[in-house]
Amino acid sequence: MDCEKALRGAAAVRGRSSSRRRTARGESDRPVATSLDRISSEPSRPARVGTGSAPPRRVPLPLLLTSLCLALSVSLVCGAGLGASGLSWAEVLRYLWAGLTGGAIGPDEVPAYTIVWELRLSRAVLAAVVGAGLSAIGVAVQAMVRNALADPFVLGISSGAAVGANAVLIFGVLGALGIWALSTAAFLSALLAMVLVYAVARTERGLTPLRLILTGTAMYYGFSAVTTFMVFAAERGEAARSAMMWLLGSLSGANWAAVPIAAGAVLAGLAHLGWSARRLNALAMGDETAAALGVDPGRLRKELFLVSAAVTGAVVAVSGAIGFVGLMVPHAVRMLVGADHRRLLAVAPLTGAVLLIWVDILSRVVLAPAELPVGVLTAVIGVPCFILLMRRRAYSFGGI
Repeated sequence: MDCEKALRGAAAVRGRSSSRRRTARGESDRPVATSLDRISSEPSRPARVGTGSAPPRRVPLPLLLTSLCLALSVSLVCGAGLGASGLSWAEVLRYLWAGLTGGAIGPDEVPAYTIVWELRLSRAVLAAVVGAGLSAIGVAVQAMVRNALADPFVLGISSGAAVGANAVLIFGVLGALGIWALSTAAFLSALLAMVLVYAVARTERGLTPLRLILTGTAMYYGFSAVTTFMVFAAERGEAARSAMMWLLGSLSGANWAAVPIAAGAVLAGLAHLGWSARRLNALAMGDETAAALGVDPGRLRKELFLVSAAVTGAVVAVSGAIGFVGLMVPHAVRMLVGADHRRLLAVAPLTGAVLLIWVDILSRVVLAPAELPVGVLTAVIGVPCFILLMRRRAYSFGGI
């Protein structure tokens, strides 16, 4: 009997040891889908810095989404109403209603209606689209390269788009396309930059985070050197000024024709990222963990690269290189909703849209009738906010 008890005890010990080894290798007795569902539905809380600090409170998601949708609606109205020309809010609301319902306006009201509907509202809508796209792609890129300092421009796509845009502004390339010349050239050069980055960064093992960051950074400096040379080679001072304005980000050329193209690219990107949210949760935990959960990190990283590059190229083509939105918004949203990418990708686009609308309003009214580049104000606002965010003891980067 003692011998039998000893044998049963040894078997139990071997079973526990085998279970511990499987756990150490990242394996699980549960099916892969079940493990991935559990990680998606119960995301790990960010580690707290220091001892004795209380975990950060999470804002209820329905309340947050409702508040952001309301804030976006109010921001769009304010974007159409605020500007250098002195229009009353009653006039602004009447023109907006006429534009939405097709109502009639008097001949003497056409100039004011054009300012509100054609210039200001289209610009506010485009700012919302651009802000939403940059914020969502910022979330995706930070998960893709697992780097807290990553943003949509770390891949070098924006600097590639700048080459095409400057070729139009300075040398008149593609002038036959008229108002479409700038956005077309910027998007085509962004696609070319995407192909170059992919060709250089790709290895037999696929795309790795380190090679993507290094290749994107190298391409960024290379394309920036080309654009700087083009600006210095410009014969007209006004052309160089327009090029610098575009490089710093500007929505001054916004019109309704540019909105559907940019909005279509952003919505398609958001749909793909939302569908991939659970896989992003696994990827943010590391390649080995993602593979153990049934996610192919190489394939997912390739998908994210293509989506990020395409959306960034489409957004930059209509707005220029507006920095800091894709870096700051994802970190700020993580403080509110945690590290689950399903929640992040629901909140970050709305937050970015509201933020960029108000930054664009400030760019128009601070030095009216002159206009500041939007990218200057995003940096002025973003840098101190980001520093304050980093100083919070309870904040971490959600495992990234």
